[in-house]
Amino acid sequence: MQIAIVVPCYNEEPVLFATNEVLLSVCEKLKTEQAVDARILYVDDGSSDSTWNLIEAYSQKNGCVGGLKLAHNVGHQRALWAGLDWATYHSDAAISIDADLQDDVEAIHEMVRRFLEGKDIVYGVRRARKTDTWFKRTTAQTFYKLMRGLGGDVLYNHADFRLLSRRALEALSEYSERNLFLRGMVRTLGFQTAVVLYDRKERQAGESKYPLGKMISFAVDGITSFSVRPLRYITYLGLIFMFISLAAIIYAIVVYAEGRTIQGWTSLLVSLWFIGGAILVALGVIGEYVGKIYSEVKRRPRYIVEKTI
Repeated sequence: MQIAIVVPCYNEEPVLFATNEVLLSVCEKLKTEQAVDARILYVDDGSSDSTWNLIEAYSQKNGCVGGLKLAHNVGHQRALWAGLDWATYHSDAAISIDADLQDDVEAIHEMVRRFLEGKDIVYGVRRARKTDTWFKRTTAQTFYKLMRGLGGDVLYNHADFRLLSRRALEALSEYSERNLFLRGMVRTLGFQTAVVLYDRKERQAGESKYPLGKMISFAVDGITSFSVRPLRYITYLGLIFMFISLAAIIYAIVVYAEGRTIQGWTSLLVSLWFIGGAILVALGVIGEYVGKIYSEVKRRPRYIVEKTI
């Protein structure tokens, strides 16, 4: 029984030594306690620091460590997909975890136990968000609620810490889209699932690879990849404006018939600005979907591997 621990990396030089030591101890424990042969696969997502040099050194020192070096920075989701692609053909299951190890590695043992019981997908789910700032906690909760409200099936407080069996990996490989939102895609696979709860730790070194701009972009990708409700809401908004305009026309006719001058330049200007803004927002939402169609039809590769070790 072989399991790959897939770790996407981008400029992780400050944390990689500690990460490697911890994951090697996890591999040893899996072998001795659960008779599972585990390997670590680092996926270097076009790092500009010494991340790949460290991966090569760790691989030469220990045969349990391997790596893929992508030719260009393609983003966390595509880098993770590259590792899962490799795991589909070289392992019986894959566990994905971020290099900062804020996700509790002790939960890996429980994930493997549930896998050995016959579960194809095991989700790592945070018990709480005590280590997050108020802003990050609030925006994350808003994102999950918004996704559910728009019809997206996402597991609350689950990111990309999960186990996938080979059967689940093969099914996932059938998905051909280039705009990847894995935490939503995996939920559509079906199969037998389980949940392992854990407490997330604080980041020990380095900096977050998801600043506010990337968080917003990621949220937009998730919403537009799994729901067309924003387009439907635009239609509803257009109907509301039509009724408002009809009411305004009726009011104008009435006051004209009564011989009263139509007043309210301020309200007129406010209405124009509001409607103009709503139109621009609607065009922006439509543009997001058109942009996704544009990137999908080109069928460019999700990633290109420069080196393997």
